[in-house]
Amino acid sequence: MSPRVPKKAPRRTAERILEVTLELFNRFGEPNVSTTLISAELNISPGNLYYHYPAKDELINSLFDRYEAALTELLRAADNVRNVEDAWLFFHMLFELIWQYRFLYRDLNDLLSKNRRLETHFQFVLKNKQHAVKAVLDGLSRAQAMRIDAREAEPVATSMVVVLTYWLSYEYVRDPRKALEPESAGAALLRGAQHVLSLLMPYLDPGQREHLLMLAGSYQRD
Repeated sequence: MSPRVPKKAPRRTAERILEVTLELFNRFGEPNVSTTLISAELNISPGNLYYHYPAKDELINSLFDRYEAALTELLRAADNVRNVEDAWLFFHMLFELIWQYRFLYRDLNDLLSKNRRLETHFQFVLKNKQHAVKAVLDGLSRAQAMRIDAREAEPVATSMVVVLTYWLSYEYVRDPRKALEPESAGAALLRGAQHVLSLLMPYLDPGQREHLLMLAGSYQRD
């Protein structure tokens, strides 16, 4: 008699709810997704959904907490950037994380106006992004990959954070029907990373500038 293979434990309902909610928010935008739609997509009763998440804001906050934790971990990599290739990888990883939680950025102003917790916490997100981008500039400067006056570093870092934060909104306005669909991800993330890094062009060492142009060109050909 063959040994009995234990059945895999089903994923916890709360986890499944968050996964499906994230998919729906990303696909349709948070304002267009009701808790009724979420429970129907999961094939569970609204009461079961409310048992785990009594209000839609609790779903949003739980997803934001996951995003914030992942972002905090990723931003630590800013201290290791020493050249444009490191910077290229770092900003691509940032855009990939933003894409994973793109509903936050697609509907950012609307979410902040309705959710006091997000309004408060997104201030920390911006500060942490600013700090990380400054660390990138410092690392590039120390490695002599770029030369920038200390008085210019702050506004350049702020401009990079603005592009990083609002790039997906720009993509959405440019092409509302396709911009935030999964098949558009690669091109959208590439354009975003290129535009963030293009703000460094005037300050880069000539060899690093050429390498950045080469990186961008090789990705465009792929």
